[in-house]
Amino acid sequence: MSPHRSSAPLRTAVVGTGGIARSTHLPALRALAAEGEVEVVAAVDVDGNTVRLLADEAGIPYAGTDLGAMLAEVRPDLVVLCTPPAVHREQSVAALKAGAWVWCEKPPCPSLADFDAIEAAEKGGDADPYAAIVFQHRFGSGARHVRRLLRGGAFGRPLVAHCQTTWYRDAAYYAVPWRGRWATEGGGPAMGHGIHQTDLLLDLMGPWAEVRGMAARLVHDVETEDVSTAQIRFEGGAVATVVNSVLSPDEVSRIRIDCEKATIELTHLYGYRNADWRITPAPGVPEETAAAWQDFGADEPSSHVAQLRALVADIRGGRRHPTSGAGGRQTLEFITALYKSAFTGTPVRAGDIGPGDPYYTELHGGAPGWAPATARKEEDHV
Repeated sequence: MSPHRSSAPLRTAVVGTGGIARSTHLPALRALAAEGEVEVVAAVDVDGNTVRLLADEAGIPYAGTDLGAMLAEVRPDLVVLCTPPAVHREQSVAALKAGAWVWCEKPPCPSLADFDAIEAAEKGGDADPYAAIVFQHRFGSGARHVRRLLRGGAFGRPLVAHCQTTWYRDAAYYAVPWRGRWATEGGGPAMGHGIHQTDLLLDLMGPWAEVRGMAARLVHDVETEDVSTAQIRFEGGAVATVVNSVLSPDEVSRIRIDCEKATIELTHLYGYRNADWRITPAPGVPEETAAAWQDFGADEPSSHVAQLRALVADIRGGRRHPTSGAGGRQTLEFITALYKSAFTGTPVRAGDIGPGDPYYTELHGGAPGWAPATARKEEDHV
């Protein structure tokens, strides 16, 4: 399929009609539909009653329970995956083979092996259909402004950074059977909660070189961790810390980057506006320069709407979306490396984890005390 250069709306299918689809994706799609950019033409869910109810409510013409049948009959331009991470590989590959672009909710998939299989299903050209990940924090006006200044060298070299996702989840949250399990949630707070802040940090700081991680299961009766920390060294020499927690009653999401000429801070919870950013100039920075840094432009909050708008523009322009391919893989690779470092007690460098490494196919790597009981039993009998 060539770039969607026509002015016709992208014919879009929503796969998975649960909470995230209803609360977030459908409102974003409605906003873009009002702009003439997309048209929701199909909905698919394993629960026939649920998908038919949603289709009736939202005026979606096609409702079904079979993804393959929908792809063959409807031939959508874009498939939006609002399903659990364990099925993202299979569904993404099916959509790509049917000639559709994919926008996949996080976590992207349970392993680097799965991600690479999805990427292998792409034809490879920037103008060909590809799979992109929902990393909406990259797309608010605040991130665009700070990214441009960082990459243009306005702040000098980044030196020290801190990334914090400290949230609170109680026992009732983890009473839901699929939560806190590697197979169904994909990981603990490093994967399922802090991934957005981590992704934004990596996007702003550039390629990471090495990670040293720690993880613990301190409160909740889960397979995964409920808190993790990491020390990072970036290729440019900067160092950073990352903290992910679901044990923190005073909830906050925060990024701080100290550069040669300024400190950049972002403090929010689940999404930011321009006012949530603060740039503090170093002594000696001219007042007019510091004043120019404060001009963030029109306020566009970080949101699914902001990213979807950018994705549609990239599809129409025949461009790679920033969260597809290598741009999406870097974050999953970092989280995989954090887990490997935490569970083995050794530093992990970028590029270390590939085929043949147990962490390439399972984020727990079969580590004693962390792998699911079934995986440990299989390993014991090898």
